[in-house]
Amino acid sequence: MQLRLSPTSPFARKVRVAAALLGQTLELEPADTLNPGDTLRSQNPLGKVPTLVTADGEVLFDSSVILAYLDHLAGGHRIVPAEPKARFAALRKEALADGMMDAGILVLYEARFRPQEKHEPKWLEHQSQKMARALAAFEAEAAPFAAPATVGDIALGCALGWFDFRFGGAWRADHPRLVAWYEGFVQACPGFEASKPVA
Repeated sequence: MQLRLSPTSPFARKVRVAAALLGQTLELEPADTLNPGDTLRSQNPLGKVPTLVTADGEVLFDSSVILAYLDHLAGGHRIVPAEPKARFAALRKEALADGMMDAGILVLYEARFRPQEKHEPKWLEHQSQKMARALAAFEAEAAPFAAPATVGDIALGCALGWFDFRFGGAWRADHPRLVAWYEGFVQACPGFEASKPVA
């Protein structure tokens, strides 16, 4: 299986961490999402990473779909729980963590693609508040990490790791229970450190 990715994408990291937990091997193929000539756009009409090319040539996206597929390949219910209450709790957690990452990426892109004098403070505040509310919700629910990791745990771990990478770990000061959860998650997931983004 070939994973088209950007090495700093937290969504691509989700796939790499899940594959490591499930004992699956991925061929990593960098993609340039801003390059109109990159073959990524013919594989994924959205031109986004991660995009997975399966062993039989099928193309899957986005990260949540890819994680469900990897779980299926591993026999099912390894990272997506079978029991309905646990399953929907994990999917809800994944959705909230993904949304938190989406908001962070929009904040990052505002700084990357628009000059300082054209930044829109209301837009930045709108996205920052999404991140803050999500972090507060995770803090309120946080308990010591307990294996096995679910898709929700993987998404949250990658979101927090990306916040460390892009925002200097500012989230940590006001979320001690979440910090403790994160430290337990990192220790329990051997593929997490190996997929750490590098500037």
